Amino acid sequence: MSRLIRKKYDELTKDQQQTFDNVVENRPVKPMDGHIGGPFDVWVRSPEMGKRMVGLGGFFRFRTSVDRRYIELAILVTGQYWQAQFEWYAHEPMAREAGVPEEVIQAIKKATTPTFSHQADQVTYNLAREIHTNHTLCNETYRQAVKLFKEVGVAELIGLCGFYTTVSMTLNAFDVDLPDGVEAPF
Repeated sequence: MSRLIRKKYDELTKDQQQTFDNVVENRPVKPMDGHIGGPFDVWVRSPEMGKRMVGLGGFFRFRTSVDRRYIELAILVTGQYWQAQFEWYAHEPMAREAGVPEEVIQAIKKATTPTFSHQADQVTYNLAREIHTNHTLCNETYRQAVKLFKEVGVAELIGLCGFYTTVSMTLNAFDVDLPDGVEAPF
């Protein structure tokens, strides 16, 4: 059960309502009760932070120089590292849709090292895994990542891992619920 006290739209402050409206403006599901889901309800409570987090999330999901496949792969590694139930639930289908192979998705979910058939998948996995577990990158992973994604792409992937760490921490700290009937992935 979520720790966040659920509020109706009219219980939000004017600033919170504005942030709420900005969040739902570009989402496919339009909530009617003041509840958005995921980390968004938490972020709405701090409108300034919420605006910035939503903007940064939009950048990472839709405007980086890195292909969507590798973005979603790095998000899965991050979600699994943090055991963020909602994060995994939300991004597993997105990763599949972006072309991440099913066997890679399932291996990451089980915390086993996947077998990769694409070098860029391997490099992305290594980068995300190393930054979480070692808090740095080995020289070889860094070199390979720059070769594939250039410095800008490496900066974006590292920033993405940090952003989705914040998302995962938010989801875990506030014990954000999965939708009814959804089995927890971890």
